[in-house]
Amino acid sequence: MTIKCKVKSIEPLACNTYQILLHPETPVAFKAGQYLMVEMGEKDKRPFSIASSPCRHEGELELHIGAAEHNAYALEVVEAMQKALAEDGDIAIDAPHGEAWVKEDSDRPLLLVAGGTGFSYVRSILDHCIAQNSQKEIHLYWGAKDERQLYAKAELTEIAEKHSNVHFVPVVEDAPAAWSGQTGNVLEAINHNFESLADYDIYIAGRFEMAGAAREQFTEKKDAKREHMYADAYAFI
Repeated sequence: MTIKCKVKSIEPLACNTYQILLHPETPVAFKAGQYLMVEMGEKDKRPFSIASSPCRHEGELELHIGAAEHNAYALEVVEAMQKALAEDGDIAIDAPHGEAWVKEDSDRPLLLVAGGTGFSYVRSILDHCIAQNSQKEIHLYWGAKDERQLYAKAELTEIAEKHSNVHFVPVVEDAPAAWSGQTGNVLEAINHNFESLADYDIYIAGRFEMAGAAREQFTEKKDAKREHMYADAYAFI
């Protein structure tokens, strides 16, 4: 369903990464973990995870868009948003989409895995679980090239301190001397830290190749169940 939105704000989160708040003309009902499509043309719709939680988004839709200069696909969307904000114009979206939403009827613990701005996907799930006072164990692993890209690290650390069932593990490839998280590849960190993933619901967002590697590694090495692994990428790979 096509919905017109006003762009309420655009704020930098990190280098070439933006938080964008959209105010749709009609409320959008969605589930934690779903995405929307920004309509750039009649046959040009570009997907972005909804970072806000469906239970407390107050009618607004939050996006986290990584738009480096070499990434025209996302950069053009940010530029269109900036133009709409400056001119009080509209942005058209098609929402909601995706089958990888959080399965609230499951009693299994959660493993949330994000690469880069794939964090927006797991953020919606985490926030929704906290808002619903879920007592399930939640492990959130967020991987990035360097610490600067982990723009919500302080927020997630605070959440984990407040909620004993939430465990946050940041993972960076290029770590400074004072780094207190884990280093290397986020999938390698998970493989190292878990004996088995057989009992987990696993939610993954990042590059398609990362999602594919996670499914292969976790099922073969850690006994994860394919039917309990969720990612929008799995609709395409």
